[in-house]
Amino acid sequence: MNLILIPSILIIGLSGIIAQVIILRELLVSFYGNELILGVILGNWVLSEALGALFMGRNIDKAENKIDIFAVLQVIFSLALPLSIYASRVFKGFIGIPFGEAISLPGIWLSSFLIIFPSAFSHGGLFSFLCKISGIARAYVWETLGTIAGGLILTYLLIPFLNSFQVVFIVSFANLLLPLFFIRNVGPGSLRFLTVAVFLSLAYLILNGAPDYLHRLSITKQWKGQEVLDYRNSVYGNIAVTKSRGQYTFFSNGVPIIATPYPDITFVEEFGHFPLLLHANPKYVLVISAGAGGLINEILKHPVTKVDYVELDPLLIGMLKKYPTALTLKEFGDTRVNVINSDGRFFLKEAPDKYDLIFIGLSRPADLLANRLFTQEFFSSAGKKLNPGGILALHLPGSLVYISGQLRDLNFSILNGLNNVYRYVRIIPGDYNIFLASFSPGVIEATSQSVSRKILEGNITTNLLLPDYLDYRLNPYWADWFNLSARGATSKANRDLAPFALFKTMLFWNKQFSPQVMRVFEFFETLNISAVCLFIVLFTLAFFYFFRPNKREAIRAWISYAIFTSGFFGMLISLLLIFSFQVFYGYLYKMIGILMSIFMAGVAAGSFFITPRAEKMKNVARFFVSFEIIISAFTLLLALILSLWGKFIGRAPLIYVGLFFIPGFFLGAEFPLAGRIYSAKKEETGKTAGRLYFSDLLGGWLAGMLGGVLFLPLFGLFNTCIIIAFWKLSSTLLFLPILSKIF
Repeated sequence: MNLILIPSILIIGLSGIIAQVIILRELLVSFYGNELILGVILGNWVLSEALGALFMGRNIDKAENKIDIFAVLQVIFSLALPLSIYASRVFKGFIGIPFGEAISLPGIWLSSFLIIFPSAFSHGGLFSFLCKISGIARAYVWETLGTIAGGLILTYLLIPFLNSFQVVFIVSFANLLLPLFFIRNVGPGSLRFLTVAVFLSLAYLILNGAPDYLHRLSITKQWKGQEVLDYRNSVYGNIAVTKSRGQYTFFSNGVPIIATPYPDITFVEEFGHFPLLLHANPKYVLVISAGAGGLINEILKHPVTKVDYVELDPLLIGMLKKYPTALTLKEFGDTRVNVINSDGRFFLKEAPDKYDLIFIGLSRPADLLANRLFTQEFFSSAGKKLNPGGILALHLPGSLVYISGQLRDLNFSILNGLNNVYRYVRIIPGDYNIFLASFSPGVIEATSQSVSRKILEGNITTNLLLPDYLDYRLNPYWADWFNLSARGATSKANRDLAPFALFKTMLFWNKQFSPQVMRVFEFFETLNISAVCLFIVLFTLAFFYFFRPNKREAIRAWISYAIFTSGFFGMLISLLLIFSFQVFYGYLYKMIGILMSIFMAGVAAGSFFITPRAEKMKNVARFFVSFEIIISAFTLLLALILSLWGKFIGRAPLIYVGLFFIPGFFLGAEFPLAGRIYSAKKEETGKTAGRLYFSDLLGGWLAGMLGGVLFLPLFGLFNTCIIIAFWKLSSTLLFLPILSKIF
């Protein structure tokens, strides 16, 4: 057994990260790519792992034949993983949610938990088993090294060449090899027969194309009612192309972004013409994202000299050319159109030219990738690339009937950001509100009469922009009506590291599904950082009061609570770094496995560093407390680094190696120390590992639930780091009466 113990631990660690990332990517598409719910998905994963670790930790020491339990857990994990991928694609149809309809936040939590639970629970149980047969520190280190290897293999060898089902079938096949070695000479014959039968069945399915069949079948069910022509993953996300009655629709992470050859005529004519008609002499135009399929066609009706079209994902352009229509052929065939595959933010910083008009084609900050084009920081960058008299144009959801509080705050958080940068801002209200911003006076104040005259003089062909319609759309009454809706509007501006508009977009989508949850979120909106810190103090005092029956139990309670706050720190810091990476670089979809692996590399290094030294330490508790204080200090330093030096970080991605590695190192160093203090060399290994692992993952689950959907968008990255540091310190300072007894 010893010969295959370390390879077994490595494979289990590798399998965990691959399963986690693949399921996460699939659920992101089903939940329309909103990275803020990453925390919910990751939180459900760690909660399920925690339950598995706790359950097995309590029972593994009492089990007579531990190898049997190991074999059963491996079979469950291997069978559950392909089922989880299939369920992540088809669950909406199963519960009666039509194609294209959003799902509420409670629905996201429940569905992701049920999909994740079988795989994560069994994987958490395997960790407790490994701790029992190899020791906590050894299992922690080698499982972490397997996690690192899994992240690298997944990112560079599996994702670029295989679909999700091919990946998970390989992982399941590798995992079933392990119990075959372990139970060769032990365990009942029925268990050996079951394991061999499942192993051979899986091999048969792989050789006969089951992964490809399930891939096609699940896509058909996921996109029910649509003819799916193509479905691929790129560096930046998932691109799907559907066809219905001659209409092609191009989806990015499940969200429709381009429809051709029959676009929304009202939108493309209004948004495509109003900015150009207000400008005195537009020649150089920049369109960032979602310009193909109608918008560029309308722009080309004007005597422009050049249209730079920047699209982040080259796969999208490739799909548009693979499935052409007369409209897109006309757009791409015009010599004035220059297609550029680049990030819009990076392109603006490096572009040598300036523009008369800059269009933002995306309709709303629906995810962090899109939000990067709706922040005050981006508006400032765009302003530096405008010629005198230039105009920045963007659009958001609106209404001429009723504007809800969520829709109002979404629009005004963007408007506040524009007003903080530009001297002149105009809104043309409608079912989508058109925002026009400029540094020059009088440019965006044209009347319906002047616009009609310019259409006539330029011989510009439109279906909708007739004089009577223009009188209606540009009537000053609508601007006054919009301004009246500002009563009670937010004063916050949408920022890179405080994506308030993204939070409001999420609430706007969810309002119709869960009004009760909306009230909870509205309550959290009223809180400030002081209220959160007060709650932390009260919670810690309550914990201290209820878990102090005697010295030994009080010490164990403190260690469990400290590891709980460490899990909270680890998850929330990871989420903040993941979010900031997406803000600065925009290709998280590819790199998330690598980033998580770097974090786990830090965990392994910390454990390697501290484990041999822990046995020689005269006062383990003193070292543990030192790490608690260091973690708090690092969190505050990280807040300063990301907030004050974000511009520099945005040009040096290698900095993220250190930013992910260091907090992982601290966590890896704490866990072996906590195990020694908790057990005092008397407690059963499996039980100690299960309890501490449960505490760690429970803290991670809480951070996942709160971090993405509440803390980051409401408090911003800086204040969220303050909350983390404060909670970490509270777990030490409020337990000083206990600590003084063991120093």
